[in-house]
Amino acid sequence: MAYKAPVRDLTFVLNEVLEVERHSNQPGLSDVSSDLIGQILEEGAKFAEQVIAPLNRIGDQEGCKWDAGKVTGPTGWKDAYRQMVEAGWVGLSSEAEHGGQGMPAIVGMAFGQFTAAASPAFSMYPGLTHGCYEALNANGSEEQKALYCPKLATGEWGGTMNLTEPQCGTDLGLIRTKAVPNGDGSYSITGQKIWISSGEHDFTDNIVHLVLARIEGAPAGIKGISLFVVPKFFANEDGTVGERNAGAQCAGLEHKMGIHGNATCVMAYDGAKGWLVGQENKGMAAMFVMMNEARLGTGLQGLAIGTAAYQAAVEFARDRLQGRSLTGTKNPDGPADPIIVHPDVRRMLLEAKAFVEGGQAFILWTALQADLQKSEDEATATKARDYMGLITPVLKAYLTDKGFHVASLAMQVHGGSGYTEHFPASQYLRDARITMIYEGANGIQALDLVGRKLPANGGRAIMTWFGEIDAFVSENGSNEAIKPFVDGLADAKKKLQEATMWLMQNGMANPDNAGAASTDYLNVFGLTAMAYMWAQMAKAAQAKVDAGSDDPFYAGKLATGRYFVERILPDAGAHLAKLKTGADVLMSMPAEAF
Repeated sequence: MAYKAPVRDLTFVLNEVLEVERHSNQPGLSDVSSDLIGQILEEGAKFAEQVIAPLNRIGDQEGCKWDAGKVTGPTGWKDAYRQMVEAGWVGLSSEAEHGGQGMPAIVGMAFGQFTAAASPAFSMYPGLTHGCYEALNANGSEEQKALYCPKLATGEWGGTMNLTEPQCGTDLGLIRTKAVPNGDGSYSITGQKIWISSGEHDFTDNIVHLVLARIEGAPAGIKGISLFVVPKFFANEDGTVGERNAGAQCAGLEHKMGIHGNATCVMAYDGAKGWLVGQENKGMAAMFVMMNEARLGTGLQGLAIGTAAYQAAVEFARDRLQGRSLTGTKNPDGPADPIIVHPDVRRMLLEAKAFVEGGQAFILWTALQADLQKSEDEATATKARDYMGLITPVLKAYLTDKGFHVASLAMQVHGGSGYTEHFPASQYLRDARITMIYEGANGIQALDLVGRKLPANGGRAIMTWFGEIDAFVSENGSNEAIKPFVDGLADAKKKLQEATMWLMQNGMANPDNAGAASTDYLNVFGLTAMAYMWAQMAKAAQAKVDAGSDDPFYAGKLATGRYFVERILPDAGAHLAKLKTGADVLMSMPAEAF
């Protein structure tokens, strides 16, 4: 199966649904035309399909090799990464002053869907590097930015984030890695970090680690954590690689269920030299720049894996002959009909297609908010920041849940063949599973949504979003051609509003109610967001049909969207009903009864 980047789907969303050119008055978007977007995505698709995708299976089969602290990537990966750097793809969304292409986030996230689908494990190397770049660019000193940002922006050097330790994952207040001042502005960093993606490899001359640690005497918990930049090699003033930072070593690799091509490292810091990034004891705030970008990237990764898995399932369903159609033979010259004629196979394919295409729009809509945060108009910037805070946990959790679901559907379409390693379905399922766990497990995302993001600023973000949906429904309610989409969106928004009110009334009285409701609430939110995306896509596609277009692309969008409205969106009602049962059934059973 050969991955095919969905260029038409993404250019449709960017140019016809979101109408990116309408935002040409905003910083970073002024030079982004539909023609330029098309050119970038066409070339990016070629790179993803021709250079990265052929390496995906190799990475899964070979994995990475560790030997005395050094890690070697799978065959061909180092060369492909070098090609990516030389072609400027790693620096697509990095600032031009640091050697990047200066493209907005929305273009970078579109290209990112291609690379993550072509090989999710490979895409993590440039993805984490860009996150490290953004964190240092936002929080580093001028000296640090001058030293590291140009190399990170282009991908010439790699980047990581070091958070997790053996005794703590989500609760980072428990970290034990310590930082001792050396008296010359540097610190000695000592501790162990685990599950460090891209922590050691042979793709770049240097790797820049961002490490959370506690300065001696700092307050306990989150309030006492600081952030440090700890390079594998010290950087000379002219930007060249200097002496080895001997105290920073890779102690081994994790043996994992999937993403074998990415080096998931145990990093041992034994008096490694590092430098404070930002202020003492403000490390979590600084690291959240990278963590939030990683969460969006993880949502993208889950969706992208689902996209590739769906494509493989469609190809298999067209080719696999099994049984005859219930309504009569469709392949009279063959011994059986292709399984794509069977209603239940079509159910699985359409469910996958509806999630994939709705998710593509959801990611790009969110990426646009990331760009609008930089607006010089304070109202526009505030609204975009509010949306980013509110939507990030939803996008991460919902799209990774559904990306895994799509990969599972794809395996089911393959039947027994999918359970073997002769077909790609197994790898897609294994690779997708981690996305629901790392960068904050999905249950944590749900708790973050109901506990922090909803009540922030008095609930301003969700009230603004409700108002935007209401305005869309009011504006398009009389359009009979898209009435099912508008009505479905209005009903989903009503259910989400009801769920929000229930949380306000019951969550404060008993916090366990909020915890028990959180995952179902996030699902209602995700379904409402997808309904909004599909309503916007239906409006754009129907406008083309009304204008006389006979392009099957638009008819296909409308048909896929109708499946979402009729057969997926009703799940919002079930989630609302479960949400309202509260915590009693979950918390009444004593622990020893499990």
